[in-house]
Amino acid sequence: MEIIKNNPYRIAGILSNATERELQKQKTKIKAYTKVGKKIKSDFDFEILDSISRTEESVNKAFSQIEQNQDKVNYSLFWFLNANPFDNTAIEYLKNGDKEKALEIWEKVTNDKDVSSKNFSAFNNLGTYKLLSSSQTEIKEGIEAKIKLIESDYFESFVHSVADQTYTIDKYKQSEKLIDELLTQLNKQYSSSETLQLFSGCNGTTQKYLSKKFTEQPLHNIENRIESCKKKRKADSLNGYKLGLKLLASTKEDLSRLKSLIGNNDLNYKTIADQLANEIMQCGIDYFNASQENDSNEDFLKQAQELNKTTLSIAVGRLVKDRAKDHITTLEEMKDREVNQAIALLQSVKDAYETNEANIRRQIEELKQNDIELKFGLKTINYSAVEENIRNSIDWSKVNELLRDVLTDKNLQKIKECNKNEAKNEFWELMNWIEDRSLKSSTISNIISAYKKIPPQLFFDIISAEITNTDSKSNQITEPFYVENIRYVGLKLNVVSTGNQEVTIYKKYVNPQGQYKNSSNSPEGYTTSSIKTITPSTKVIDLGGYGNSKECTYQVGEHKLEIYVEHFKVFTKTFKVDWSPNKRAELKRELELLQNELSEIQKFKWFRGSETKQREVKEVQDKINKTKKILMNK
Repeated sequence: MEIIKNNPYRIAGILSNATERELQKQKTKIKAYTKVGKKIKSDFDFEILDSISRTEESVNKAFSQIEQNQDKVNYSLFWFLNANPFDNTAIEYLKNGDKEKALEIWEKVTNDKDVSSKNFSAFNNLGTYKLLSSSQTEIKEGIEAKIKLIESDYFESFVHSVADQTYTIDKYKQSEKLIDELLTQLNKQYSSSETLQLFSGCNGTTQKYLSKKFTEQPLHNIENRIESCKKKRKADSLNGYKLGLKLLASTKEDLSRLKSLIGNNDLNYKTIADQLANEIMQCGIDYFNASQENDSNEDFLKQAQELNKTTLSIAVGRLVKDRAKDHITTLEEMKDREVNQAIALLQSVKDAYETNEANIRRQIEELKQNDIELKFGLKTINYSAVEENIRNSIDWSKVNELLRDVLTDKNLQKIKECNKNEAKNEFWELMNWIEDRSLKSSTISNIISAYKKIPPQLFFDIISAEITNTDSKSNQITEPFYVENIRYVGLKLNVVSTGNQEVTIYKKYVNPQGQYKNSSNSPEGYTTSSIKTITPSTKVIDLGGYGNSKECTYQVGEHKLEIYVEHFKVFTKTFKVDWSPNKRAELKRELELLQNELSEIQKFKWFRGSETKQREVKEVQDKINKTKKILMNK
């Protein structure tokens, strides 16, 4: 430890309780040595210490440093004194290089003992010796010995041994001075956590002071950065998001250090953490409001939400946490604003249309009941005109104008990013409903087309896929993939998952003619759909099969299996369907025989009537057509 190796008492070549006479004698001796250029040596240049080079200047400085009583006490706590026979013997051992013997003597009179008039100097000497060690365990023991001495009733005896008999000292302030010096020395070698561990055996008073010392700087740093951020935010709220992120990054280390030192239950930590959380939250609020007022193109809602969630992870107090939660809830509601506005508009169009339709149909029913000419069949109702009136019952040009204003590309993007699947499904159904009834479908059709082109946010990447063939119980069919064996054709996606997500996956089976397969249970525009829960551990997504348990329902040829999420095609897999080679050869031979038979029938034969020929040709042609269908599995 530097303060021991270059202690003024060591440079002066004396012990810290040397008498005034001894001190003056040493001073005279050193001056005489320096005049003749003789090397200055000391009996107290122990082997446990590194060598030093004394100069006239350094010696004069050393003597000046130990003139005042307070300085004498300060430096004595980092040096040795000889106050009793135990010290005398131990110091003699140190002079002779026998540090083990010296250590044994001081430990014998201090271990498991209280400080007394007979061993107070031993506590000091033992502490000084151990502070020179490179072992953290021994340094810890050295610190404990020093603190125990200062806090004892016999510290006054120590003070009077090294300073004037009339000198009085506040031992608590002296303890703080010792700790300050130790921290200065130890911080050069150890981290904060390691340094604190060296003091872990000390009492509550020491711990409290240490806590104050270690927290002053990080508290000051965080307070300054909060204040700086506040000024910048007020001057430029549009930059609030970046300011909030910068404040978070610049205070992260100090806040983490505080938490590790004093814990999040400490009042100082709670106060500064809540102040920091409030400022980051305010950055988000001001940024959101300014961005909204300036019609910013940034995704300011998402960014403000990010800052608020960060606030929640920092805040300790309930008031700040509740405020952050309120803002998060409000932003979550606003996050769905676009889809809610779109649904409200589309639903209002549907409601107006259906109200008008109901009124028109009611009028028609009243007319049928009350009009005499209708009752007697003298005139009829033009139902085509009725349907036309229903379709024209609302102002479609105004509807299209509203659709263009509300369903912009930007808003469609936000709707696609919304995580409320139920709301998005409602939005999709309403758009399709309006497209079916709109007089000018180009506006809503263009909007639907634009929405389909927006990629969904997926928490998985598709790496590869394999076509599956299963029976009605989802058991894998191991026979070759031929018409004879194909039943339910499915798909397994091999994926890399990046998070948790519940997603609806749509499948579209497209046949060789480009038509997709569907049934009465199929979702509109697709063959099947299924809801899948994705987790970080998901490796395979099994989409199941589509087909028939008794026979192959797939035509011969190349098929496509298209995968959609939120009406965006995310993957396509092709597969070929055909008969086994033997079966295909058998069907071709059968077709060839029938074609030969047809050729023979079409030849002229005596005594065969025209009707007979036509009937025979039709019978064979029907067989040929049937065989062709079988060959194509139609």
